[in-house]
Amino acid sequence: MQERELVEQAMKGDRPAFGELVERHRRAVFGYIRARLISTSDAEDLVQEVFLRFYAGRAGFDTSNLVRPWLLGIARNILREYGRRNRRHKEIAWTELCIELEDDVDPEGGTYDDVLTHLPHCMEALGQSAREAIELKYRTGHRLSAIGEKLHRSEGAVKLLMFRARKALQHCLESRLKAEEGGHSAP
Repeated sequence: MQERELVEQAMKGDRPAFGELVERHRRAVFGYIRARLISTSDAEDLVQEVFLRFYAGRAGFDTSNLVRPWLLGIARNILREYGRRNRRHKEIAWTELCIELEDDVDPEGGTYDDVLTHLPHCMEALGQSAREAIELKYRTGHRLSAIGEKLHRSEGAVKLLMFRARKALQHCLESRLKAEEGGHSAP
């Protein structure tokens, strides 16, 4: 059966059609989530959550669209929520930064793995205050007010510093990815 037909049937509540869609896309969704998490069991739980949300929100899905990009969008949102709930784990918070930067980088540019590969170099290129602010937020999960106290800055100044730091990281990542794509060594 064609995917469009499956989608139309699943959107009407046909459970076997929905099950077939899950089977067709489960592996891709799992791979997307697993690449961003350390725990396989957490990844499996999040994959289930993706498909539960897909089913619950099926009435809002435009059947003329492809299913996989929509599922990966749900997965991205679930990963962000997971990162916020689990800030005590440093790798989860760092994952959130990589996901945000992956969103910001030119769509033809980097994937999560590309961001993860080039991020250490780009972090080194930041000024000390910007690097410290990013690390406090994404490595240790500090709130903006706590970062402000540590850096002796107002919360508004920290927000601006974080905004500029993320823009600098985005620019650095895009430059490195373009250089890599063109066969040149990255700056």
